[in-house]
Amino acid sequence: MKKIINTAGAPKAVGPYSQAVEAGGTLYVSGQLPVDPSDGSVPDTIEGQTLQCLRNVEAILTEAGYTRADVVKSTVLLDDISNFGAMNEVYASFYAEPFPARVCYQVARLPMGVKVEIETVAVKG
Repeated sequence: MKKIINTAGAPKAVGPYSQAVEAGGTLYVSGQLPVDPSDGSVPDTIEGQTLQCLRNVEAILTEAGYTRADVVKSTVLLDDISNFGAMNEVYASFYAEPFPARVCYQVARLPMGVKVEIETVAVKG
């Protein structure tokens, strides 16, 4: 059975998808853009955008009863791979060892012209 997760602590879905879906003890968090859910603003820098994405992920994790420690995989999408180092510094400060598995891709374009989007998978237990 699957459970849909929604929280006001992260931006609302802007299409036909859920913020997250939990199934069989696994939480699948949709890609989070760096949008502050309180006012719709987007930070200017890659560091600020990465942190906002991760804060949105954390709000969804919390709503679903998960923590950062439950994250097993992240997918990071960047509009420019030259931002990898700056993104990586923020990412590394957000998670503790042992770090989740991760992949990072440069993509041609992201919604709203943002620099980064982060998708996450977490598992309880």
